[in-house]
Amino acid sequence: MAKSAIVHDYHHPQPGSTPTFTLDEKVQHAILQNGIERPKGYTVSYHGNPAVERQHFGERHPMKPWRLTLTNKIVLAYGMHDAMDLYLSRAATHQELTEFHTEDYIDFLQRTTPDNFSVTPDDNRFNIGDDCPIFDGLYTYASLYAGASLDAARKLTNHQSFIAINWSGGLHHAKKSEASGFCYINDIVLAILQLLRHHPRVLYIDIDVHHGDGVEQAFWSTDRVMTLSFHKYCKETFFPGTGPLDSTGPPNPSNPGAHHSLNVPLHDGIEDDQYTRLFADIVGPAVATYQPTAIVLQCGADSLGGDRLGCFNLGIKAHGACLAFVKKFHLPTLVLGGGGYTPRNVARLWAYETSLCIGAEVHDKMPAHTPFLEYFEDNRTLFPPLGQFNKKFENRNTPKYLQSLVVGVRESLRYVEGSPSVQMQHIPPDLGPVREEVDEEIRREREEEEGGRRQRERGRGVRGELY
Repeated sequence: MAKSAIVHDYHHPQPGSTPTFTLDEKVQHAILQNGIERPKGYTVSYHGNPAVERQHFGERHPMKPWRLTLTNKIVLAYGMHDAMDLYLSRAATHQELTEFHTEDYIDFLQRTTPDNFSVTPDDNRFNIGDDCPIFDGLYTYASLYAGASLDAARKLTNHQSFIAINWSGGLHHAKKSEASGFCYINDIVLAILQLLRHHPRVLYIDIDVHHGDGVEQAFWSTDRVMTLSFHKYCKETFFPGTGPLDSTGPPNPSNPGAHHSLNVPLHDGIEDDQYTRLFADIVGPAVATYQPTAIVLQCGADSLGGDRLGCFNLGIKAHGACLAFVKKFHLPTLVLGGGGYTPRNVARLWAYETSLCIGAEVHDKMPAHTPFLEYFEDNRTLFPPLGQFNKKFENRNTPKYLQSLVVGVRESLRYVEGSPSVQMQHIPPDLGPVREEVDEEIRREREEEEGGRRQRERGRGVRGELY
């Protein structure tokens, strides 16, 4: 019998040309299709720990850490991991957590479990309740997402990364000795303190639908950090009820933090063009005036249309346009997650914003090999029309009102006398006595204003998710 009738040379088909390829080969095909490659001239790092994704706040709680699983699966399906440095983050240590938080609060989180927890007047001061429950693995969860943000900040200060991403972070409501708004550890504050060891000035930008109150309070009396929050504001009905336009820092003009806390209070229903224009009109002058040497961007996804707890009408591309605008300043940038309570849309958004960080233009239809693809329903697109159809909220932001916000913020920036000059020989890890002064001043100024805050913190999950 002729040899050729038995043995044939094997020709490996091109990736993706048959339905029987391994997952690795399908991902390689997606990399080629979407033009995924490592960015030229800068490095992007991706930080996290799968143990965070496995935590569970409770069946009825709006916060779903497995939204991170969906995010990572999309990122991997497109092959975006091939363009980044990937880091498995460790948990933040007790010492690292207490650079901002109090010892007794961290000790409470570390020792408390559902089995030994009972609400006493003493424990109630930590604001544990429906919105911030005690669940199995709580301390592991909080220390891991904080550790990822610290790791990302260190990669920026060590010049190992230029854009560092931690989608498990961005939990901006936690206070020094208090949980708040689903947040236990304020990883943002800890990361900024890390950046301040190297950077003289850090600009913090928050595009979550809720006010970034915890970060604002932490840096209330310093000019080393400027906070800028875009959020829905209603003192009586929308958590946390803080962040009006005229809240710009300590009222005493001699306090270094005066005019360094900027707020952009929005009404229900703001749409794509309005939001992106407003963002550019405010962030551009803020960067030009303050001249930060690093930026921290909190990308809360609850500002998307159709979010369970949100009230804006933003699409995924408009939200991403804000990140793209920040990226144009070519400054070391820490990119964090935050709110977001319709998990499939959170995952779409953060996967898309990961693509923006690496400079890739991904196809709108998610790869067929994406795990849990059935969860994204029939359209299976990265860009569902969240802000265009079936709007849940009427747009109450008039052009006149939005222009008043631009004028108000720019007026505050007039009082910022250029970038502060900083002696870099020694940077206290927790801003030392300044923080105690901040806590007392905030307590005094806001005691009456926050009288009904705990009522407003109750979960507001509703039926009727759009996508």
